[in-house]
Amino acid sequence: MKVLITGGAGYIGSTICSALADNGHIPVILDSLVTGRREFTQGHIFYHGDIGDSDMVRQVFDDHPDIFATIHCAALIVVPESVEKPFEYYRENVVKSMDFFYQLAQLGYPRVVFSSSAAIYDVVPSFMVTEESPIKPNSPYARTKYMMEMVLQDFTHAYNLKGIALRYFNPIGADPQMRTGMHIKQPSHILGKLVETAMGVSPVFEITGTNWPTRDGTGIRDYIHVWDLALAHVMAVKRFDDVLLTASEPDLPYVVINLGTGKGVTVREMVDAFEKVYGHPIPKVEKPPRPGDVAGSFANANKARELLGWAAEKPIEKGIEDALRWGEIRNQILDYGE
Repeated sequence: MKVLITGGAGYIGSTICSALADNGHIPVILDSLVTGRREFTQGHIFYHGDIGDSDMVRQVFDDHPDIFATIHCAALIVVPESVEKPFEYYRENVVKSMDFFYQLAQLGYPRVVFSSSAAIYDVVPSFMVTEESPIKPNSPYARTKYMMEMVLQDFTHAYNLKGIALRYFNPIGADPQMRTGMHIKQPSHILGKLVETAMGVSPVFEITGTNWPTRDGTGIRDYIHVWDLALAHVMAVKRFDDVLLTASEPDLPYVVINLGTGKGVTVREMVDAFEKVYGHPIPKVEKPPRPGDVAGSFANANKARELLGWAAEKPIEKGIEDALRWGEIRNQILDYGE
């Protein structure tokens, strides 16, 4: 089947494209390349455009009327930056996405798989969250994701839309075949910063936040290999209609699913695992939490197993290994104009 991936030139979107293609499907990429990479579009159908450009969106569907579903990954995603630039985040993630969803309804392409985030969850005593756990987004980025879940839910009730919101936990690693990986030059996520430190790009790794109510005081997360995450999208598209038939209400074709490993890993534990895979200790220093940081959470992933027939398989060590491999070859694949 043919699947539209907005933001398909980004880290996660490009991995989803590879997973779809490897499983016999045809990805169609729509990406503005504001943060995505043209190199990641090679070999795929690609439209260089913005989801907010209604003429461009219409052109994609005119050219490919057989698109089965849309996977909506296009978004700004850096938590500290969202605190500094909330206008840009609400404009890109909410205003444009809202217009895009409405246009999908008008054009008659109802199936939407939405890239949401576990950042919307409140901190709970056990740190393990189900899809019914309390919501408390603590940054503009997280609030944009929760807002768009609400918009999509309302649109599925009122218009010709059907939605599956996938709440990502913390993607790590790279495409195991090294076709794509993390491309941001200055990553904000933990594994990217660990790789930078190991390669001498950064002098020291900063452990931000050491007084959280976790087992060792550092934040706790659910680190999922990006390839496992991508395969969950393949299953979400493949089983889209059955998932909604099984799990949604008759007048509300909308389902939320966590995507995680079901295991919580603290920052210190991640650093220890990284040093074991890397084979050497890295310099590190303790710092206060960053703006928008929270203690964290990890997934109860039972619903994904039941509805998608999917479970994460790759351990964090494989994610670390692939991230290190990608870090060694990234500059050979991506042209940063230097």
